[in-house]
Amino acid sequence: MPEGTGLIEFSKQYPDRFFDVGIAEQHAVTFSAGLASKGLKPVIAIYSTFLQRAFDQILHDVCLDAHPVVFAIDRGGIVGEDGPTHHGLFDFAYLRCMPNMTIMAPKDENELVRMMVTAINHDGPIAFRYPRGTGVGIQIEDNPEPLEIGKCEVINQGHDLLIIAIGNSVTEAVKANQLLKEQGIFSTIINARFVKPLDSNLIIEYVKKLKKIIIVEDHVLDGGFGSAVIEMLSDKGVTGFFLKRIGINNRFVEHGPQDVLKKDYEIDYAAIVKAAIQLYGKKIE
Repeated sequence: MPEGTGLIEFSKQYPDRFFDVGIAEQHAVTFSAGLASKGLKPVIAIYSTFLQRAFDQILHDVCLDAHPVVFAIDRGGIVGEDGPTHHGLFDFAYLRCMPNMTIMAPKDENELVRMMVTAINHDGPIAFRYPRGTGVGIQIEDNPEPLEIGKCEVINQGHDLLIIAIGNSVTEAVKANQLLKEQGIFSTIINARFVKPLDSNLIIEYVKKLKKIIIVEDHVLDGGFGSAVIEMLSDKGVTGFFLKRIGINNRFVEHGPQDVLKKDYEIDYAAIVKAAIQLYGKKIE
């Protein structure tokens, strides 16, 4: 799907490096594994909702031998008006269970470029998922540096509660933070960047300090980013906190404009504000 993945110009400039396999996702993944096994660095661009067709090939052909295949996962999260089959709401869950896989999600277009650089320099299976639509308007660096694998970014400091967001949900968290300030609630915002591996040391540090946590993701709650954080906190024996997860419940999402669907399914900034006010009223004994 060269048009949908934005690869038309690339295919013209580098015709010997571009392969269109049609809608044969399983073949695309195994083909990429074969290229990687011979020393090449394949980048495979597939919509999130269609990549799940190749679950077996990702697991056995790529991850089992830790081939350095880069998965550029387009249309992650709520897509819009293409119907319930096109929402990319399951990729964190079906990828993070795979050994050797690294998973990222950018908050803006500059971070997307940095994740591409990170992926190209990574020696192993790695994926970054990004939403459909335009960026938020951040200028892209001339010489983007790779990210340190598994490291978060603290983008705001507050003493009342902790908001951990991933991908384009970071933008919603920032909007919510501005509204919460007007009500005298000050939040720390962590841009997680990585679903796997998690920055467990930093997350635990802030959870122990703030104790009231909201996790936000444009993904189903079952098996998603929030589940990963809770599992990690449980495994590390961290207790004594209140936590609210914001994401899509276990259901299919109908078609519609992205902003309308985010509001209807309560994963936008207003949902974060509502959860923060409810959480802020609870006391740790």
